[in-house]
Amino acid sequence: MSEKKNLPPVESLTPEMRKVISSQFSRRGVIAGAGAVGLAAFLAACGTKGTADTQSSAAPASADQSDSDKSLNVSNWPLYIDVDAKDESIRPSVVAFTAATGIKVAYTEDVSDNNVFFGKVRNQLAADQDTGRDIMVLTDWMAARMIRLGWAQKLDKANIPNVEAHLRAALKTPSWDPTRDYSAPWQSGFGGIAYNGAVTKPVMTIDELFTRPDLKGKVTCLSEMRDTMGLVLLSMGKDPAVFNQSDFDAAIEKIQKAVDSGQIRKFTGNEYAPDLAKGNIAACVAWSGDVIQLQAKNDKIKYVIPDAGAMLWSDNMEIPNNAKHKKNAEAWINYYYDPKVAAQVAAYVNYICPVDGAQEEAAKIDPALANNPLIFPDAATLAKAHIFAGLDEATEKKCQDAFAKVMGG
Repeated sequence: MSEKKNLPPVESLTPEMRKVISSQFSRRGVIAGAGAVGLAAFLAACGTKGTADTQSSAAPASADQSDSDKSLNVSNWPLYIDVDAKDESIRPSVVAFTAATGIKVAYTEDVSDNNVFFGKVRNQLAADQDTGRDIMVLTDWMAARMIRLGWAQKLDKANIPNVEAHLRAALKTPSWDPTRDYSAPWQSGFGGIAYNGAVTKPVMTIDELFTRPDLKGKVTCLSEMRDTMGLVLLSMGKDPAVFNQSDFDAAIEKIQKAVDSGQIRKFTGNEYAPDLAKGNIAACVAWSGDVIQLQAKNDKIKYVIPDAGAMLWSDNMEIPNNAKHKKNAEAWINYYYDPKVAAQVAAYVNYICPVDGAQEEAAKIDPALANNPLIFPDAATLAKAHIFAGLDEATEKKCQDAFAKVMGG
């Protein structure tokens, strides 16, 4: 997910304000690294390979109060769950969860950036204290870090039979949580190319994006290193999951050339969306969910997964150490893996749904939704999906520093 700059707390927004923000910001930003690629991995390795960090041998956990305290505290990204069409302060699936379980939910949209959020909770987690949160939704590489540090509780699979029954098969064995003992995917998505057909002809490749004269000064790239660099590496015939320093340097050089020539106007988070819709930019590196939302209002907005491939990411539910309502949290996870509920969420958020059976339920809501390969990818779409390499701390810093420099940082 990406950082939303200068946004007021979501809880304070009126429905009208939420609609404005929803049109400009998606729920997606910082993406993850991973260690495997290809259709067989579909999202399966959406995460980071093991690094120098190691998991604590015995992660402490406080006594579960779920039986006596029917409450639950969830931290998620803004605009990442279904809302009522008439009153966007109401989240129908949350209301239904409470009705079904008796569990009262404090649903907080306070994850606006993985690192910023981690900074809020790391001291409490390191001190074996309750963070006040029972579920955190974190992008793969941060979810992996939580597990490596021993700060995520092991899930009781007897309490989450829907996950066992309906989690996409290829999602079950990410390299950083190979048996899904500590995490369950919430949503996933693609990084690819978007263009506004009202102001430009189709843009199908990164090379076109970076070199076509008619696009000069009308192009933006994502400020998330793994998305932009992954697409550029793919355009060079390199595998983002397995690349060397020379490959990375060549990709940086390719971006730098496009910056120096004036082809790339700037690097952005989600704020590219309104400019793309207005035609202020003609084409960009973009996230799939943003574009689906734009397409609902403007059929000239197109999304392209290049033949060279697209990037793939996932956000995941985890229960932090010392959470007071672990069983209640597992009830939440299990509930959202009911295909009917998953389809309801997918109809709003427009990202890749991780739940088998949800596509058939989505068809009952909106056939176009169920047939959208950016929400329910088919084999041909997934065959083009790639995941960025897992990076240790030193390599991560080196890559991020080089990318920040090419962005002008």
